[in-house]
Amino acid sequence: MGNADAVIAVLRNGHNSLAESVSGFSDDDLARPSGAADWDVSQVLSHLGSGAEIFEARLRAAVDDSDYPAADLNQGIWDRWNAMTRRERVDGFLRANETLVALYESLDATTCDKLSIDMGFLPEPVDVATSARLRLSEFALHAWDVAVAFDQHAALPPDAAAALLHAKPDMLAWVGRADALEGRTAVIHVTTSDPGSVFVLRLQAPISVEFDLPEQSEGTLRLPAEAWLRLVAGRLTDRYTPDSVIAKGDADLELLRRVFPGY
Repeated sequence: MGNADAVIAVLRNGHNSLAESVSGFSDDDLARPSGAADWDVSQVLSHLGSGAEIFEARLRAAVDDSDYPAADLNQGIWDRWNAMTRRERVDGFLRANETLVALYESLDATTCDKLSIDMGFLPEPVDVATSARLRLSEFALHAWDVAVAFDQHAALPPDAAAALLHAKPDMLAWVGRADALEGRTAVIHVTTSDPGSVFVLRLQAPISVEFDLPEQSEGTLRLPAEAWLRLVAGRLTDRYTPDSVIAKGDADLELLRRVFPGY
């Protein structure tokens, strides 16, 4: 099972941690503004719960070698979750996400080696490790949306940051808005910690990351890996930026926040 096994273990850790927190939330806690714009905490849990159902449906179709869900499946799931009360969203999230994580955990090594999953929004099917990593990206960032409602200094868990840094598929060109550059281009030398990595962020169309370092760059950015992941996901506003983030030259944080507005 290899790499899939490691990612699924991080998913399990994340679920257990968030489940322990939200199980004790009061109605007032669920109504708090979250780190996701325009959503309260219960709405973030609704998004995670509905997402778990969608991932489960596609994973089960691959496991059972059955037809993939109808195109309107997602909208029906979202409508049902949107109609729930705040308390129902908590209970629903706990059930749905446990079911998804347990399904991933039930896959043996042979199944993981052979399984091909149609995610519905990618150009080709993916393996179990990639599917689990896509879910981990969604889960970890929205779990942060919940955590930051109670702790301004919340960060992504170290195991999630390690699993997601430079993860495939590379979605940077999709999440980055090159039009925000207004014709500017720049090569930014990026250094992360925990885990450590050195790479280049190319601000041009399309936005990209490369590992062949040029002799010169127009700017430098040093930050924890978890802060880099939050930056490209639109979750590194000034309020939530650690003091350890150092940006120089054309690595202007305000520009980078416009390039990566979030999703």
